[in-house]
Amino acid sequence: LRALRLEDLRIPIAYSKTFQGPPHGIQVERDKLNKYGRPLLGCTIKPKLGLSAKNYGRACYECLRGGLDFTKDDENVNSQPF
Repeated sequence: LRALRLEDLRIPIAYSKTFQGPPHGIQVERDKLNKYGRPLLGCTIKPKLGLSAKNYGRACYECLRGGLDFTKDDENVNSQPF
């Protein structure tokens, strides 16, 4: 697979009514980041387990330095004993 394009998406009305929407819109995010006229680009750092705080910070730094607008913390970014 070299490319993929989503051409249609249908969400049932009953399902969409269960989503209340975000507390604010994209304009607030753009204002916070001072980024306009282009898509915002972000990522979640992987692996989510096993990285030291130093290595996790380094990965975030490299992503942002490379041009990402934001990174997202994974839900459990720590080294759990299991």
